[in-house]
Amino acid sequence: MALKEVNLSLRTWRRWQKSSEDRRTTVIRPTPVNRLSIEEEQQILEICHQPRYAELPPSQIVPRLADQGIYIASESTFYRVLRRHGEIHHRGRQHKPRNIKPPTTFKAHTSCQVWSWDITWLPSKVRGRWYYLYLIEDIFSRKITGAEVHEVESGELAAELVHRTVLREQCYRQPLILHADNGAAMKSQTLQVKLTDLNISPSHSRPRVSNDNAYVESLFKTLKYVPYWPSSGFESLDQARVWVDGFIHWYNEEHRHSGISYVTPSQRHKGEDIGLLAQRSEVYRIAREAKPERWSKQIRNWHRKDVVMLNPERLKIAA
Repeated sequence: MALKEVNLSLRTWRRWQKSSEDRRTTVIRPTPVNRLSIEEEQQILEICHQPRYAELPPSQIVPRLADQGIYIASESTFYRVLRRHGEIHHRGRQHKPRNIKPPTTFKAHTSCQVWSWDITWLPSKVRGRWYYLYLIEDIFSRKITGAEVHEVESGELAAELVHRTVLREQCYRQPLILHADNGAAMKSQTLQVKLTDLNISPSHSRPRVSNDNAYVESLFKTLKYVPYWPSSGFESLDQARVWVDGFIHWYNEEHRHSGISYVTPSQRHKGEDIGLLAQRSEVYRIAREAKPERWSKQIRNWHRKDVVMLNPERLKIAA
């Protein structure tokens, strides 16, 4: 029992009784009978250095040698010898595999703690001409807190939108995270100065990782797949602005969002969803008590999600 407590095997404990010195690192071990000789290793290197094999991996070399009636060693042995002599390198014109650092995780426990924003293109009737929708979303409530449509993409317009949105939401100079991707407008000096002035901490997606800004990207898909989306394009900037205003009203005030238990973003933003979800649970409970034979399990879970995470950490599952 004592050995189990300290995670020690009985064999190790008996070896320590004979001698306290750990001789595993100094003992002379017998040479494996299947080990290649120095001459055989040199033969592998000479074959790999031949012009016709120099650009080929061992997985191509070994079968070609077999076609000539020659077998020296397996592919894995070829790789092992080349690795021992420092001759395993990245091949091809593609980029080397790189370690992508995990994204920064942010938690929102209430509204106006973490915002996500981006810019998307709105088509016009003229081919090649676009309008630019600047949109800010509160990830806790999914409410569109700020949105404007312009003819150009710039950091100055983004800074003005953020300033107006903060004043409208009455969170001026309160601690706030504003997440975006790595676009030119998102990382412009003008916007960074404005964020510092407003006491807003900027956050950016990892380079070439599109799903780090998933909330607003998902919102853009909803925007462009509603039935009344003008697929042929907008006739003018004014028409685009009017259409976006109508969409925002529908999304914030009427749309039951699946990610927040089918309440509207405005209801969650104001905290009205607490009573609404409690009322739904009571309706389900009464219905189950009235006809319990129709319920094989518990009633639907209408509990409120108190924490929303931006890029939550993924659990590593051991193989």
